[in-house]
Amino acid sequence: MNWIIPIAFLLILGSLGSALFFMMRDKGKSSKTVHSLMLRIGLSIVLFAGIWIAHTMGYIQSTGIRVAA
Repeated sequence: MNWIIPIAFLLILGSLGSALFFMMRDKGKSSKTVHSLMLRIGLSIVLFAGIWIAHTMGYIQSTGIRVAA
């Protein structure tokens, strides 16, 4: 899990960057921006579901917020 989550975040940011690129280059004339944003939403949902499933199966533990004394 230590390397899956950062890779998923990088993929999400890459998809967001490609949507910005297509939005600036195509000026809204193609559907590439929409497809990039749909991919980003799908990756975010898969990441959330994966974290939730890993937590329920015990692969990751919640530690809570620790305040330094």
